[in-house]
Amino acid sequence: CLNAETGEELWRIRTGPYYQEQQGGDGPRSTPTVDGATVYVLSASGMLYALDIENGAPQWQKDLVAEFDCEIPKWGFSTSPLVEGDLLLLEAGGVDGNFVVDMIIDRKTSTTAVALDKHTGNTVWTALNEKMSYSSPIAFTAAGKRQIAYFTAYSLTGIAPADGRVLWQFPWKTRWDVSASTPIFVPPDKLFISTGDDSGAAMLKIAASGDELAIEQIWQNRKMKTHFGTSILFEGHLYGFDQSILKCLNAANGEEQWKTRGYGKGTLIIADGHLVILGEEGQIGLAEATPTAFREKSKVSLLNGRCWTVPAIADGRVYARDENEIVCVDIRGPVQ
Repeated sequence: CLNAETGEELWRIRTGPYYQEQQGGDGPRSTPTVDGATVYVLSASGMLYALDIENGAPQWQKDLVAEFDCEIPKWGFSTSPLVEGDLLLLEAGGVDGNFVVDMIIDRKTSTTAVALDKHTGNTVWTALNEKMSYSSPIAFTAAGKRQIAYFTAYSLTGIAPADGRVLWQFPWKTRWDVSASTPIFVPPDKLFISTGDDSGAAMLKIAASGDELAIEQIWQNRKMKTHFGTSILFEGHLYGFDQSILKCLNAANGEEQWKTRGYGKGTLIIADGHLVILGEEGQIGLAEATPTAFREKSKVSLLNGRCWTVPAIADGRVYARDENEIVCVDIRGPVQ
């Protein structure tokens, strides 16, 4: 934990053994999830921690490999924990229906029927029997039902958060079993997925079918083959990386609006109608989020190592990192 203003270290905790792997760099892959006074952290080797946000003191911890009899994925555990009400959702990659794991968060405001110790995470349900991949789950409401979407090595699957029941499933098999980018919910009832192989990207629609739910494909093409960085949905358009080409697609039909190079396999976020782009080799760029053309306002090289971690933004400052260091950049304009 660092002081956001100065970068001063406030506390640290080791999250398991040193993890080294050439493709994705060393150390953790998933993004910490902050919920109130707790931060949830998953290591590349599958150690899950609930930590006190003030001092890093462990509230509880679990070894996912030991708990659910699963193997460490080839490129490490990469799913980022998702808080949904009193549930903590993530991929665990087990067998016998233990692919997806949900854990109750110990909080005084718990509305579940289970009494919990605030320092432990008890398993509520498990679902699916598929090989895990490197994506993170998302929560959304479509066709009148709350649901969680998991992007596995074999499918995109919708699950009921209350009991782990499978609501719908859309097969999606990739060449190397890598589904790394997070699905995107397109209100009111659609999901966008993309992978880095020839499967490309697809827009799917969820609809009620009697008392059940069904999912169908709206369009699919190879114009957005996302290796790992999740695309951005803004005003009916998708902005993201087709391998090493930054593109804009029309979300309604998948048609390409523009494309540009210069950032490698980068990542991006959006703020105030602008794309904040972190290039693979440490370039930070700012561009208008518009489908008419790529309009870059600024670009500067600040990092030297490989950058595969999505940047973060808060109070007009962008926080970006490579494999060795972290930088803070103020992107606010001059005071008028």
